[in-house]
Amino acid sequence: MATVKEMSVEDKLRALYDLQLIDSRIDEIRNVRGELPLEVDDLEDEVAGLSTRIDKLKADLTEVDDQIKIRKNAIDEHQAAIKKYSEQQKNVRNNREFNSLAKEIEFQELEIQLSEKHIRELKASIDHKKEVVSTTKEKLDEKSTHLKHKKAELDDIMAETQKEESFLVEKSNEFQAKIDERLLAAYTRIRTSVRNGLAVVSIERGASAGSFFTIPPQTQVEIAARKKIITDEHSGRILVDNVLADEERQKMNDLFVS
Repeated sequence: MATVKEMSVEDKLRALYDLQLIDSRIDEIRNVRGELPLEVDDLEDEVAGLSTRIDKLKADLTEVDDQIKIRKNAIDEHQAAIKKYSEQQKNVRNNREFNSLAKEIEFQELEIQLSEKHIRELKASIDHKKEVVSTTKEKLDEKSTHLKHKKAELDDIMAETQKEESFLVEKSNEFQAKIDERLLAAYTRIRTSVRNGLAVVSIERGASAGSFFTIPPQTQVEIAARKKIITDEHSGRILVDNVLADEERQKMNDLFVS
């Protein structure tokens, strides 16, 4: 049974640097979108929240209107009772019956006053809620318009970059499959711990790319020999020589424009 030939250190370095170039290109594409997807999500939440608030305010207005109708019906009932008791007063046989009916009429009049007071309060509540609905609608319209523009902006960017990003993500997965798990785990750990996502960098002017710390000449010779994986003692990044880096950049550039 044939065995799979283990990758040489140089092949591993090339695969790692290729993966880094692909992932960096994906980062660039996603940086173009920046915070836009989050802005769209936040605006969608705001629009949904404002719409829900308006619906609740409208439901409250309907409920208040129903309460006013109930109070008005109660006033009609109290007025009917007053009319009835007033008619009964005309046919009383003594002062006790007359006074009793007078108290009933007084009670009904107090109930009318109380209902009228409640109606005034409910109407004031309606005016306030209508004002809140109006200002909330204005805010909703403003946010909806802003959301529409942001979505259009995001859609334009997505249309320009989605195809390339999908292609590169697929390629990233392909290159990850070429690298052994332990080395890939180290790459991922370094990449997530550094600000710019660069886990594999080349030597530039005697130092690792983006660093001012000079790499000892002997270490540079070992890196150029490509016989072992060497990391920068200051940043922890995996180092490759600039000749290898130039070769792989050219190869990846051809891939990116294909």
